[in-house]
Amino acid sequence: MNIRDAARLSGLPVKTVRYYDEIGLVCPDRRENGYRDYSQRDVHMLRFLARARSLGFSIEECRQLLSLYQDRNRASRDVKRLAEERIRQIDRKIQELKALRATLGHLVAACHGDDRPDCPILDGLAGEEEGALDTTPMPG
Repeated sequence: MNIRDAARLSGLPVKTVRYYDEIGLVCPDRRENGYRDYSQRDVHMLRFLARARSLGFSIEECRQLLSLYQDRNRASRDVKRLAEERIRQIDRKIQELKALRATLGHLVAACHGDDRPDCPILDGLAGEEEGALDTTPMPG
């Protein structure tokens, strides 16, 4: 099948499918005219990649996951290790977002939100409020 059909069936944009081919994540056959010829297996791999990317795995992690998926002699601990590292990355991001939320919440609470021109939110963004934009993750 052509790239447009493979993209449609995998739920990915054509540009993404082409990129995955260029970096060797998916390697469709080529027709005599040079056009890509995607198989059902290629579409399956594209769906695999779409799901992995939706979980936040990097391209290199996707490459590792694909390699493990295709290796029937793999050790599941290797896959688990990758997934556990992704969970740790997500947990760090959650802590960063909580710190950002707390900082912005502090600025909003300090703002009167009335007709006066003074605004702690803008002062905090300008660095004029002491520690206003400290986004260091809080223990938690």
